[in-house]
Amino acid sequence: MSQSTADPVKTPAPPVVKPGVKDIGKISFSPLLGEASRKDSAAVMSELNASLKGLTQTEAESRLATHGPNEVAQEKQHGWPRRLLRTTYNPLVILLTALAVVSAATGDLRAATVVALMVVLGIALRFVQESRADTAAAKLKAMITVTAAIIRDGEPKELSLREIVPGDMVKLAAGDMIPADLRLVTSKDLFLVQASLTGESLPVEKNDAPQAADTRSPLELPNLCFLGTSVESGTAMAVVIATGPRTYFGSMAKSIVGQQILTSFDRGVNRFTWLMIKFMAVMVPLVFLINGFTKHNWKEAFFFALAVAVGLTPEMLPMVVAVSLSKGALAMSRKKVIVKRLNAIQNFGAMDVLCTDKTGTLTMDKVILEKHCDVARKEDHGVWLVAFLISHFQTGLKNVLDRAILLHRENCEHPVSTDGYEKIDEIPFDFQRRVMSVVVHSSAGNTRQILAKGAPEEIFRRCTRFELDGEVSPMDPVLIEDLKEEYEHLSADGFRVLAVAYKDVEIRAAYTKEDESDLILQGYVAFLDPPKETAALAIAALNKHGVAVKVLTGDNDLVTKKVCREVGLYTGHVLLGKDVEAMSDLELAEAAETSHVFARLSPADKRRIVKALQSKNHVVGFMGDGINDAPALRAADVGISVDTAVDIAKESADLILLEKNLMVLEEGVLEGRKVFANILKYIRMGASSNFGNMFSVLGASAFLPFVPMAPIQVLSNNLLYDFSQVPIPADNVDEEQIVRPRPWNIDEIKKFILFIGPISSIFDYTTYFVMLYVFHCWGNEKLFQTGWFVESLMTQTLIIHVIRTNKIPFIQSRASWPLIVTSGLIMAFGAWLPFSPLASSLGFVALPKLYWPILGLTLLCYVMLTQVVKAWLLRRRWL
Repeated sequence: MSQSTADPVKTPAPPVVKPGVKDIGKISFSPLLGEASRKDSAAVMSELNASLKGLTQTEAESRLATHGPNEVAQEKQHGWPRRLLRTTYNPLVILLTALAVVSAATGDLRAATVVALMVVLGIALRFVQESRADTAAAKLKAMITVTAAIIRDGEPKELSLREIVPGDMVKLAAGDMIPADLRLVTSKDLFLVQASLTGESLPVEKNDAPQAADTRSPLELPNLCFLGTSVESGTAMAVVIATGPRTYFGSMAKSIVGQQILTSFDRGVNRFTWLMIKFMAVMVPLVFLINGFTKHNWKEAFFFALAVAVGLTPEMLPMVVAVSLSKGALAMSRKKVIVKRLNAIQNFGAMDVLCTDKTGTLTMDKVILEKHCDVARKEDHGVWLVAFLISHFQTGLKNVLDRAILLHRENCEHPVSTDGYEKIDEIPFDFQRRVMSVVVHSSAGNTRQILAKGAPEEIFRRCTRFELDGEVSPMDPVLIEDLKEEYEHLSADGFRVLAVAYKDVEIRAAYTKEDESDLILQGYVAFLDPPKETAALAIAALNKHGVAVKVLTGDNDLVTKKVCREVGLYTGHVLLGKDVEAMSDLELAEAAETSHVFARLSPADKRRIVKALQSKNHVVGFMGDGINDAPALRAADVGISVDTAVDIAKESADLILLEKNLMVLEEGVLEGRKVFANILKYIRMGASSNFGNMFSVLGASAFLPFVPMAPIQVLSNNLLYDFSQVPIPADNVDEEQIVRPRPWNIDEIKKFILFIGPISSIFDYTTYFVMLYVFHCWGNEKLFQTGWFVESLMTQTLIIHVIRTNKIPFIQSRASWPLIVTSGLIMAFGAWLPFSPLASSLGFVALPKLYWPILGLTLLCYVMLTQVVKAWLLRRRWL
């Protein structure tokens, strides 16, 4: 066929999105693939202006210029300055930076230094995390830095995959990687391994015949091959339909290496920060205006309002989060789990739905011989012997089923041996017969037999008798249906089934396919990719801790049901990929809530299901190990991969299990909940105390002739309180706090702030009354400020022990020793400050003796009232 100078390959139109279905991933097949599968190979090659002699080099270069190189994930890699700038796009970072700048500009270097340190710590942590993700594109490209056998100018050439263009002719043989999305032109005994794209553990048969139009996924069409899969056995010629980003793998790769999606933890931190900004936006201007109008000193009012703003800001949050997450990551590393993204620790604990792939994740990703039975499905050693002899003596390429048969000898209670058997001849497997046979001579009986194994329906056609309990009987038409029912029962139970048969043959020089007749059906060998030993225990443990497990796989539903039953998962109605594709996002969200098993899914389907569950306010984890799992791993709140995963899955995941013991999932969930419990303690303590203090400041500012606390005293109070909270990441956590998933709940935090915060204001106002009317401080602002400083610091620090637990503090639940010691030291330091050499520089004076018993009574009443209100909130399920 002559080559045209014009490139006839049309630019693929954008995929059609069904009404109500959101195109969330842009993971799609080229429309040209579907068209090519329905046409014969000659018509496809004509449309592509291709021939069996291949393209000319000139034409190939022209097409390369038009379509671009056959590369995926061509994401622009930004330098470190751009990545560093990107990490500052965070409301808390922006808020703290603004406060540090204003503090420095107004001469308050102490406040500016403390806040700036917190900003640097937060930015550095996020920068390191996000830099790790930039290797994803390089890993994707590394997967296809191989060559392929291409016909150019009538001659076979080994070319880099980068140089392949639409219309190229590709020669395929066992072991080859599929270099692009292809349409088969010729094929012989071709089997492809598609596990990385579909999750199918067994090779898939391919041929070049045109396919009728149907609703099957292109991955299921036997005349199409896809980039990212490989040839298990056989040979073929194929024409390239799509290359680079237009391949199915390429469209998936683009979604994997894009900007990291905000997870549940990220969104929670941002919502909390905005909540505090809203509080500040109301209270700080009020404090400034009230003090300005009542004291008529606008400069002092400005500095006091600035100090209040710093006091309201949770500046220790980046440090507490960083230390808590790092502590969790260290604990996980001791359990052979690599934590690539620190935020994943909290997401792990908050997770209430774990979606998992089947092949290689729940299962061993290793096909084994599970059963060898007679025609009544009773275990039969003779069937095992025949199957072993066939696989042992065949000279062709041994597929995964043959290897499973041979490996079974190591684990079999009754090992077999080839001693006494001699191979005479072989009738190789082909795709028309779907049977292979060997002829052996047995020295024991001095007989020659033909032994055959293959697809049950093909073996049945060649059998006239069957063996059961040592007796051979004719296969009467009445019995045939019963015999078929037995092997169909195995297939329906999720097994891959082969039938074995035999017959005695006379001695001659050679044997042919015609000798595969009048056979005696002996039984079946059944194969399965078995579950990992720890899968059932891990699923039971997760269910116990409130995590629902759902299976999302590309494998067929029968195999999936079998595995789910073995690991103790309820299957119910299995939702198939074709059902998922037909649903709108709203319909899928409802279906995903009630369905537990999803089969025959594409990578885009898996990600849609993850997104659908997230839309129902679930915190979703996804565990997988294949290329087809990468988009879902990326979209999930926490992506989990395993030690044997492909590189892309590992790069997309947040956590990687280095050992096959899935019980670390339970330990990881509990560790994540401990981390979040401690982060939440800081947020509740800091936000409620600061909010209560600001209420007190507003009231005092309205009627006092002086500011209730000098700016430096506000900042010192805030700094000492922050120091008392430093050990929180290592605090003990009550068992009740880690029993169930704990996602972010901003409404709960808001209620806690609004109800617990003002309690401190009650005792602040009693302290005002004592200082003004007992100690007569109307004209003694330093004594008033000293009294309130000490009371404020004492109540804030002591209340840590009430807020940190839902139980009765000190009696039913005790803090860790570091937290007890630190809070005790801070309270002692606060009591010492008015009498210390630092007193004058901070504006403090000595307190009268009567102040201390009154303070003790205040602390006791404060703790008791806070405990009562906390218990009330718990009864209303607001905590």
